[in-house]
Amino acid sequence: MDNTLNVVRIPKELRLILELMKEGNHQYVQKHQESLCRDIDWNFFIKLTIHHRVYPLLNFKIKMLDESLVPAYVFQFLNHQYKKNTFQMLRLSAEMERVSKLFSEQNIRTVFLKGPVLAQDLYGDLSLRTSSDLDILIPIEKLEKAEELLLALGYEKDDYIETVLNDWRWRHHHVTYIHPRTKMKLEIHWRLHPGPGKEPSFNELWERKSKSELTSYPVYLLGTEDLFLFLVSHGARHGWSRLRWLVDIRQLMRQRVDWIKLYNLFKTYHNPHVGGQAVILASQLLNTQIVEEIKPLLVDKRSKELAQEAIFYLENMVNLHTDPVPEEVSEYHKRHLFSLMSVEQKLFFIMSFFHPYPEDADTLPLPKKLHFLYFPLRPLLWVWRKTRKRALS
Repeated sequence: MDNTLNVVRIPKELRLILELMKEGNHQYVQKHQESLCRDIDWNFFIKLTIHHRVYPLLNFKIKMLDESLVPAYVFQFLNHQYKKNTFQMLRLSAEMERVSKLFSEQNIRTVFLKGPVLAQDLYGDLSLRTSSDLDILIPIEKLEKAEELLLALGYEKDDYIETVLNDWRWRHHHVTYIHPRTKMKLEIHWRLHPGPGKEPSFNELWERKSKSELTSYPVYLLGTEDLFLFLVSHGARHGWSRLRWLVDIRQLMRQRVDWIKLYNLFKTYHNPHVGGQAVILASQLLNTQIVEEIKPLLVDKRSKELAQEAIFYLENMVNLHTDPVPEEVSEYHKRHLFSLMSVEQKLFFIMSFFHPYPEDADTLPLPKKLHFLYFPLRPLLWVWRKTRKRALS
């Protein structure tokens, strides 16, 4: 199958970044550096390095280019950001070890999903990947205890989830805590991803966990295959709108992955086409080598279609984390998320609309013992809100 992607609308500044980031591309870049650097808007280039969170790696990669072709301030900026990120990762490492020790002493099993352990595991150097916070997965029954411990450390809960009939347990997947003095941010997860959707239980993930070599006190991260599944699902859910997530996949594909075990995980959770999307993007955009064992992920033509859809996010420097997201981007992203789902996932997703939302309780407040009435009332409340919104507009 031809997996070539149409990338002609990607800005030339991002194409330069991709050429610098590609695997085994040193000779090509040096031979064609003058044409690659021609008419580059270096301020936009810098904006893209920040948006895609790839400035730590580019700090070294850009040295492939002749200094006469790149303004001095670009080298200075990348080097400054690299040093700044290194200090940030060291701070996160210290806090990660402290929280891991505290939780362990209180019998809370913890698995760190990203952050310094991921940088060390994938890149062999925590300074080569960026992180702004710590993502910690714990059993759902330990959430209350974890909050108690974090509040005692001075953290404050940043987001209070509105819920009705306990839908928070599956509609959401984490809650955020921020320390007002240190500005340290922690996300405590009880699921890997927001629901509805099938995913491995905490106990399964714990049994397959890996131990990080980064700290003296034991700190754990996901096992290799679970990590691949998690990073693929996370990146796809965000449209691969940041190149860093795709570079993570490239780094993971270089490791000793049990591809048969991984393929079975993708089949179990109904998303081998999403795994195929990630592999095609990593191959086409970063020259990542595809070994024979990966090819079962590529037989579904949907993988190629989904990979091409993801190019939209690179063409437009889409930022899904900053509100308001432009309406055309929001609509495209909704359609893309739906196209990522399997038939079973689409069914769960559609069924979830029939479960009451917090807006229903806002529209028609009822005593808690009568909340079950929101199930039959939900269609009426939804129509009422839509009608009122049109009337107001």
